[in-house]
Amino acid sequence: MGTAPFVPTMTPFYRKTVPVSSPLDSAAAREQLDEQAVRITRLHFDPQEGASYWLEKAGSLGFDPLKDINCFDDLKKFPLFEDDDLRGGPVTRFLPQKWHNEPKYVFETGGTTGLPKSRCCVRDHWLDYEMFSDTLPDEAFPQGKNWLMLGPSGPRRLRLAVEHLAHHRGGICFCVDLDPRWVVKLIKKGDVAGAKAYADHVIDQAASLLGAGHDIQCMFATPKLLEALALRLIDKGSSIAEAGIKGIFAGGTEFTPQWYRFCKEELLGPDVYITPTYGNTLMGLACGKPFDPADEYKITYYAPQPRAVVEVVNFDDYTQTVDYGETGRVKLYTLTEELFIPGFMERDEGEREEPIKEYPWDGVSGTRPFHELLKTTTVGVY
Repeated sequence: MGTAPFVPTMTPFYRKTVPVSSPLDSAAAREQLDEQAVRITRLHFDPQEGASYWLEKAGSLGFDPLKDINCFDDLKKFPLFEDDDLRGGPVTRFLPQKWHNEPKYVFETGGTTGLPKSRCCVRDHWLDYEMFSDTLPDEAFPQGKNWLMLGPSGPRRLRLAVEHLAHHRGGICFCVDLDPRWVVKLIKKGDVAGAKAYADHVIDQAASLLGAGHDIQCMFATPKLLEALALRLIDKGSSIAEAGIKGIFAGGTEFTPQWYRFCKEELLGPDVYITPTYGNTLMGLACGKPFDPADEYKITYYAPQPRAVVEVVNFDDYTQTVDYGETGRVKLYTLTEELFIPGFMERDEGEREEPIKEYPWDGVSGTRPFHELLKTTTVGVY
Protein backbone atom coordinates (compact mmCIF):
# COMPACT_ATOMS: atom_id res chain seq x y z
CA MET A 1 0.00 0.00 0.00
CA GLY A 2 1.17 3.52 -0.78
CA THR A 3 1.73 6.28 1.73
CA ALA A 4 -1.39 8.34 2.38
CA PRO A 5 -1.12 11.94 1.14
CA PHE A 6 -0.15 14.53 3.71
CA VAL A 7 -2.90 17.12 4.13
CA PRO A 8 -2.47 20.42 6.02
CA THR A 9 -4.58 20.67 9.14
CA MET A 10 -6.03 23.72 10.82
CA THR A 11 -5.43 22.15 14.22
CA PRO A 12 -2.01 23.36 15.40
CA PHE A 13 0.54 20.54 15.60
CA TYR A 14 2.50 22.41 18.25
CA ARG A 15 -0.08 21.94 21.02
CA LYS A 16 2.04 19.15 22.45
CA THR A 17 4.64 21.84 23.17
CA VAL A 18 3.55 25.13 24.75
CA PRO A 19 1.22 27.79 23.40
CA VAL A 20 2.58 31.29 23.81
CA SER A 21 -0.27 32.13 26.19
CA SER A 22 0.81 29.41 28.65
CA PRO A 23 1.39 30.76 32.17
CA LEU A 24 4.61 28.77 32.60
CA ASP A 25 7.40 30.22 34.69
CA SER A 26 11.04 30.23 33.66
CA ALA A 27 11.82 26.97 35.43
CA ALA A 28 9.01 25.10 33.69
CA ALA A 29 9.97 26.62 30.34
CA ARG A 30 13.55 25.49 30.87
CA GLU A 31 12.44 21.96 31.70
CA GLN A 32 10.41 21.88 28.52
CA LEU A 33 13.39 23.16 26.51
CA ASP A 34 15.61 20.43 27.95
CA GLU A 35 13.05 17.81 26.90
CA GLN A 36 12.81 19.30 23.40
CA ALA A 37 16.58 19.36 22.97
CA VAL A 38 16.90 15.69 23.87
CA ARG A 39 13.94 14.54 21.77
CA ILE A 40 14.97 16.46 18.65
CA THR A 41 18.61 15.42 18.89
CA ARG A 42 17.64 11.78 19.14
CA LEU A 43 15.32 12.05 16.15
CA HIS A 44 17.92 13.61 13.87
CA PHE A 45 20.53 11.03 14.90
CA ASP A 46 18.16 8.06 14.82
CA PRO A 47 19.82 5.33 12.69
CA GLN A 48 16.58 4.62 10.81
CA GLU A 49 14.63 7.89 10.86
CA GLY A 50 17.38 10.48 11.22
CA ALA A 51 18.82 13.09 8.85
CA SER A 52 21.62 11.92 6.55
CA TYR A 53 23.66 15.09 7.22
CA TRP A 54 23.81 14.42 10.96
CA LEU A 55 24.25 10.67 10.61
CA GLU A 56 27.32 11.33 8.48
CA LYS A 57 28.65 13.77 11.09
CA ALA A 58 28.02 11.51 14.07
CA GLY A 59 31.28 9.58 13.90
CA SER A 60 33.47 12.70 13.95
CA LEU A 61 31.83 14.54 16.86
CA GLY A 62 33.80 12.91 19.67
CA PHE A 63 30.66 12.07 21.65
CA ASP A 64 27.45 10.07 21.17
CA PRO A 65 24.47 12.41 20.54
CA LEU A 66 22.05 9.58 21.38
CA LYS A 67 23.53 9.14 24.86
CA ASP A 68 25.40 12.33 25.75
CA ILE A 69 22.76 14.98 25.05
CA ASN A 70 20.57 15.04 28.15
CA CYS A 71 19.61 18.73 28.35
CA PHE A 72 19.77 21.93 26.30
CA ASP A 73 23.17 22.96 27.65
CA ASP A 74 24.63 19.71 26.33
CA LEU A 75 24.12 21.06 22.82
CA LYS A 76 27.20 23.18 23.40
CA LYS A 77 29.20 19.99 22.88
CA PHE A 78 28.54 20.41 19.16
CA PRO A 79 30.88 22.62 17.12
CA LEU A 80 29.35 25.78 15.71
CA PHE A 81 27.20 25.08 12.70
CA GLU A 82 28.72 26.29 9.41
CA ASP A 83 26.13 28.08 7.29
CA ASP A 84 27.99 27.13 4.12
CA ASP A 85 26.65 23.62 4.68
CA LEU A 86 23.21 25.01 3.78
CA ARG A 87 24.43 26.18 0.38
CA GLY A 88 23.75 23.78 -2.48
CA GLY A 89 22.19 20.35 -2.32
CA PRO A 90 20.75 17.93 -1.80
CA VAL A 91 18.39 19.97 0.36
CA THR A 92 16.82 16.85 1.87
CA ARG A 93 20.00 15.88 3.72
CA PHE A 94 18.92 17.92 6.77
CA LEU A 95 15.41 16.43 6.78
CA PRO A 96 14.91 13.27 8.86
CA GLN A 97 13.94 10.18 6.89
CA LYS A 98 10.54 10.08 8.56
CA TRP A 99 9.51 13.05 6.37
CA HIS A 100 10.94 11.95 3.04
CA ASN A 101 7.65 10.56 1.66
CA GLU A 102 5.74 13.75 2.41
CA PRO A 103 5.27 16.75 0.08
CA LYS A 104 8.15 19.13 0.61
CA TYR A 105 8.94 22.82 0.15
CA VAL A 106 12.31 24.44 -0.50
CA PHE A 107 12.96 27.85 1.00
CA GLU A 108 16.01 30.07 0.58
CA THR A 109 17.37 32.54 3.09
CA GLY A 110 18.07 35.35 0.67
CA GLY A 111 21.22 35.11 -1.40
CA THR A 112 22.38 38.70 -0.87
CA THR A 113 25.77 37.41 0.34
CA GLY A 114 26.49 34.62 -2.16
CA LEU A 115 24.90 31.32 -3.11
CA PRO A 116 21.60 31.16 -1.20
CA LYS A 117 21.26 28.91 1.82
CA SER A 118 18.38 26.46 1.39
CA ARG A 119 16.06 24.68 3.77
CA CYS A 120 13.67 21.83 3.04
CA CYS A 121 10.36 22.02 4.94
CA VAL A 122 7.25 19.91 5.30
CA ARG A 123 5.13 21.72 7.88
CA ASP A 124 7.41 23.90 10.02
CA HIS A 125 6.34 27.09 8.27
CA TRP A 126 2.73 26.33 9.21
CA LEU A 127 3.53 25.57 12.83
CA ASP A 128 5.58 28.72 13.36
CA TYR A 129 2.82 30.97 12.10
CA GLU A 130 0.04 29.14 13.93
CA MET A 131 2.01 29.81 17.12
CA PHE A 132 2.42 33.43 16.09
CA SER A 133 -1.33 33.66 15.42
CA ASP A 134 -1.97 33.05 19.12
CA THR A 135 -0.19 36.31 19.93
CA LEU A 136 -2.32 38.50 17.64
CA PRO A 137 -5.27 40.40 19.14
CA ASP A 138 -8.52 39.65 17.30
CA GLU A 139 -9.64 43.27 17.42
CA ALA A 140 -6.62 44.27 15.32
CA PHE A 141 -6.44 41.11 13.21
CA PRO A 142 -10.10 40.11 12.86
CA GLN A 143 -10.87 36.46 12.25
CA GLY A 144 -12.26 35.84 8.76
CA LYS A 145 -10.81 39.01 7.25
CA ASN A 146 -8.36 39.17 4.37
CA TRP A 147 -4.64 39.91 4.35
CA LEU A 148 -2.12 41.78 2.21
CA MET A 149 1.38 40.29 1.99
CA LEU A 150 3.83 43.06 1.03
CA GLY A 151 7.31 41.59 1.24
CA PRO A 152 9.82 39.27 -0.44
CA SER A 153 8.23 36.34 -2.23
CA GLY A 154 9.89 33.93 -4.66
CA PRO A 155 11.78 31.09 -2.95
CA ARG A 156 11.26 32.50 0.54
CA ARG A 157 8.98 30.87 3.04
CA LEU A 158 7.59 34.22 4.16
CA ARG A 159 5.02 34.38 1.40
CA LEU A 160 3.62 30.87 2.02
CA ALA A 161 3.80 31.34 5.79
CA VAL A 162 1.81 34.59 5.75
CA GLU A 163 -0.66 32.99 3.36
CA HIS A 164 -1.11 30.10 5.80
CA LEU A 165 -1.53 32.58 8.65
CA ALA A 166 -4.38 34.20 6.72
CA HIS A 167 -5.97 30.80 6.08
CA HIS A 168 -5.48 29.78 9.71
CA ARG A 169 -7.39 32.90 10.77
CA GLY A 170 -10.12 32.34 8.19
CA GLY A 171 -9.10 34.85 5.51
CA ILE A 172 -7.59 35.10 2.05
CA CYS A 173 -4.08 36.42 1.40
CA PHE A 174 -3.39 38.84 -1.46
CA CYS A 175 0.31 38.79 -2.34
CA VAL A 176 2.50 41.33 -4.11
CA ASP A 177 5.58 40.06 -5.93
CA LEU A 178 8.95 41.33 -4.74
CA ASP A 179 12.42 40.12 -5.70
CA PRO A 180 14.97 41.67 -3.31
CA ARG A 181 17.87 40.12 -5.23
CA TRP A 182 17.04 42.35 -8.17
CA VAL A 183 16.96 45.38 -5.87
CA VAL A 184 20.41 44.42 -4.51
CA LYS A 185 21.78 44.26 -8.05
CA LEU A 186 20.38 47.70 -8.85
CA ILE A 187 21.87 49.19 -5.69
CA LYS A 188 25.29 47.60 -6.20
CA LYS A 189 25.60 49.09 -9.68
CA GLY A 190 24.41 52.49 -8.47
CA ASP A 191 21.11 52.46 -10.33
CA VAL A 192 19.16 54.53 -7.80
CA ALA A 193 16.52 55.46 -10.37
CA GLY A 194 15.99 51.82 -11.28
CA ALA A 195 15.62 50.81 -7.63
CA LYS A 196 13.11 53.60 -7.04
CA ALA A 197 11.14 52.63 -10.15
CA TYR A 198 10.99 49.03 -8.92
CA ALA A 199 9.80 50.17 -5.48
CA ASP A 200 7.13 52.35 -7.10
CA HIS A 201 6.00 49.35 -9.15
CA VAL A 202 5.58 47.28 -5.97
CA ILE A 203 3.69 50.03 -4.17
CA ASP A 204 1.41 50.50 -7.19
CA GLN A 205 0.34 46.88 -6.86
CA ALA A 206 -0.30 47.15 -3.12
CA ALA A 207 -2.31 50.38 -3.44
CA SER A 208 -4.39 48.83 -6.20
CA LEU A 209 -5.23 45.82 -4.06
CA LEU A 210 -6.28 47.98 -1.10
CA GLY A 211 -8.55 50.00 -3.36
CA ALA A 212 -10.18 47.03 -5.08
CA GLY A 213 -12.85 46.20 -2.51
CA HIS A 214 -11.27 42.97 -1.21
CA ASP A 215 -12.02 43.68 2.48
CA ILE A 216 -8.32 43.53 3.39
CA GLN A 217 -7.95 44.40 7.08
CA CYS A 218 -4.68 42.68 8.05
CA MET A 219 -1.22 43.03 6.64
CA PHE A 220 2.40 41.98 6.64
CA ALA A 221 4.98 44.46 5.33
CA THR A 222 8.62 45.36 5.67
CA PRO A 223 9.21 48.80 7.23
CA LYS A 224 10.42 50.48 4.03
CA LEU A 225 7.51 49.18 1.96
CA LEU A 226 4.95 50.00 4.64
CA GLU A 227 6.26 53.55 4.89
CA ALA A 228 6.21 53.97 1.12
CA LEU A 229 2.65 52.67 0.90
CA ALA A 230 1.44 54.86 3.76
CA LEU A 231 3.03 57.96 2.24
CA ARG A 232 1.53 57.12 -1.16
CA LEU A 233 -1.94 56.95 0.41
CA ILE A 234 -1.36 60.19 2.35
CA ASP A 235 -0.35 61.93 -0.89
CA LYS A 236 -3.69 60.85 -2.33
CA GLY A 237 -5.60 62.24 0.65
CA SER A 238 -6.13 58.87 2.34
CA SER A 239 -4.35 56.72 4.94
CA ILE A 240 -3.63 53.13 5.89
CA ALA A 241 -6.55 53.21 8.33
CA GLU A 242 -8.92 54.67 5.74
CA ALA A 243 -7.84 51.92 3.35
CA GLY A 244 -9.31 49.44 5.85
CA ILE A 245 -6.17 48.11 7.57
CA LYS A 246 -6.55 47.44 11.29
CA GLY A 247 -3.49 45.35 12.12
CA ILE A 248 0.04 45.05 10.74
CA PHE A 249 2.97 42.90 11.67
CA ALA A 250 6.29 43.94 10.23
CA GLY A 251 9.87 42.78 10.23
CA GLY A 252 13.21 43.82 8.82
CA THR A 253 16.41 45.63 9.66
CA GLU A 254 14.71 49.01 9.33
CA PHE A 255 12.30 48.34 12.22
CA THR A 256 14.14 50.50 14.75
CA PRO A 257 12.80 52.24 17.88
CA GLN A 258 12.89 55.54 16.01
CA TRP A 259 10.87 54.11 13.14
CA TYR A 260 8.49 52.42 15.62
CA ARG A 261 7.74 55.81 17.22
CA PHE A 262 7.31 57.44 13.80
CA CYS A 263 4.87 54.70 12.81
CA LYS A 264 2.68 54.88 15.88
CA GLU A 265 2.73 58.65 16.32
CA GLU A 266 2.73 59.94 12.73
CA LEU A 267 2.56 57.39 9.93
CA LEU A 268 -0.31 55.11 10.97
CA GLY A 269 -2.24 56.92 13.66
CA PRO A 270 -4.01 55.49 16.73
CA ASP A 271 -6.44 53.24 14.84
CA VAL A 272 -3.85 50.89 13.33
CA TYR A 273 -2.11 48.26 15.46
CA ILE A 274 1.49 47.36 14.55
CA THR A 275 3.78 44.77 16.11
CA PRO A 276 7.43 44.05 15.30
CA THR A 277 8.76 40.59 14.48
CA TYR A 278 12.23 39.14 14.01
CA GLY A 279 12.90 35.95 12.15
CA ASN A 280 14.27 34.04 9.22
CA THR A 281 13.97 30.78 7.36
CA LEU A 282 15.97 28.92 10.02
CA MET A 283 14.47 30.37 13.20
CA GLY A 284 10.81 30.83 12.47
CA LEU A 285 9.28 33.95 13.95
CA ALA A 286 10.30 35.73 17.15
CA CYS A 287 7.57 37.91 18.65
CA GLY A 288 8.00 41.44 19.91
CA LYS A 289 7.33 42.28 23.54
CA PRO A 290 3.84 43.82 23.79
CA PHE A 291 4.03 47.59 23.46
CA ASP A 292 4.57 49.40 26.75
CA PRO A 293 4.99 53.20 26.80
CA ALA A 294 7.46 52.77 29.66
CA ASP A 295 9.86 51.04 27.27
CA GLU A 296 10.28 54.23 25.20
CA TYR A 297 9.77 52.21 22.00
CA LYS A 298 12.57 49.76 22.72
CA ILE A 299 11.93 46.59 20.72
CA THR A 300 12.58 43.26 22.42
CA TYR A 301 12.13 39.93 20.65
CA TYR A 302 11.48 36.49 22.10
CA ALA A 303 12.19 33.34 20.09
CA PRO A 304 9.49 30.66 19.67
CA GLN A 305 10.82 28.32 22.37
CA PRO A 306 11.19 25.42 22.56
CA ARG A 307 11.27 25.13 18.75
CA ALA A 308 13.98 27.76 18.47
CA VAL A 309 16.28 29.43 20.97
CA VAL A 310 18.19 32.70 20.73
CA GLU A 311 21.16 33.50 22.94
CA VAL A 312 23.18 36.72 23.07
CA VAL A 313 26.78 35.57 23.42
CA ASN A 314 30.17 37.10 24.06
CA PHE A 315 31.94 38.40 20.95
CA ASP A 316 35.12 36.59 22.02
CA ASP A 317 33.57 33.36 23.34
CA TYR A 318 30.44 32.09 21.61
CA THR A 319 29.85 29.50 24.36
CA GLN A 320 29.17 32.21 26.97
CA THR A 321 26.07 34.40 27.20
CA VAL A 322 26.55 38.03 28.15
CA ASP A 323 24.92 39.59 31.22
CA TYR A 324 21.44 41.07 30.95
CA GLY A 325 21.59 44.45 29.25
CA GLU A 326 24.99 43.73 27.73
CA THR A 327 25.75 43.53 24.00
CA GLY A 328 26.72 40.37 22.15
CA ARG A 329 26.23 38.39 18.97
CA VAL A 330 23.00 36.51 18.30
CA LYS A 331 23.32 32.71 18.42
CA LEU A 332 20.50 30.53 17.12
CA TYR A 333 19.45 26.98 17.91
CA THR A 334 16.74 25.38 15.76
CA LEU A 335 15.08 22.37 17.40
CA THR A 336 12.25 21.04 15.26
CA GLU A 337 11.42 17.64 13.83
CA GLU A 338 12.45 18.98 10.42
CA LEU A 339 15.61 20.92 11.20
CA PHE A 340 18.29 20.58 13.86
CA ILE A 341 20.89 23.35 14.20
CA PRO A 342 22.77 23.18 17.52
CA GLY A 343 24.35 26.63 17.47
CA PHE A 344 24.46 28.92 14.45
CA MET A 345 25.97 32.41 14.58
CA GLU A 346 23.53 34.88 13.09
CA ARG A 347 24.63 37.97 11.19
CA ASP A 348 23.15 40.14 13.96
CA GLU A 349 24.09 41.52 17.34
CA GLY A 350 21.98 43.02 20.13
CA GLU A 351 21.39 43.24 23.86
CA ARG A 352 20.32 40.37 26.13
CA GLU A 353 16.94 40.96 27.79
CA GLU A 354 15.27 39.29 30.77
CA PRO A 355 12.28 36.95 30.52
CA ILE A 356 8.78 38.41 30.80
CA LYS A 357 5.43 36.90 31.77
CA GLU A 358 4.37 36.20 28.18
CA TYR A 359 7.76 34.72 27.25
CA PRO A 360 9.55 33.17 30.26
CA TRP A 361 12.95 32.94 28.58
CA ASP A 362 15.67 35.35 27.43
CA GLY A 363 15.00 37.93 24.74
CA VAL A 364 17.12 40.15 22.54
CA SER A 365 16.73 43.87 21.83
CA GLY A 366 18.40 46.35 19.52
CA THR A 367 19.01 43.80 16.78
CA ARG A 368 21.29 45.16 14.08
CA PRO A 369 23.93 43.78 11.68
CA PHE A 370 26.96 42.27 13.42
CA HIS A 371 29.55 45.04 13.36
CA GLU A 372 32.34 42.87 11.91
CA LEU A 373 30.19 41.92 8.91
CA LEU A 374 28.50 45.25 8.31
CA LYS A 375 30.89 46.41 5.58
CA THR A 376 30.29 43.26 3.50
CA THR A 377 26.52 42.99 3.86
CA THR A 378 23.80 44.79 1.94
CA VAL A 379 20.91 45.45 4.33
CA GLY A 380 17.59 47.22 4.26
CA VAL A 381 17.00 46.82 0.51
CA TYR A 382 13.25 46.40 0.89
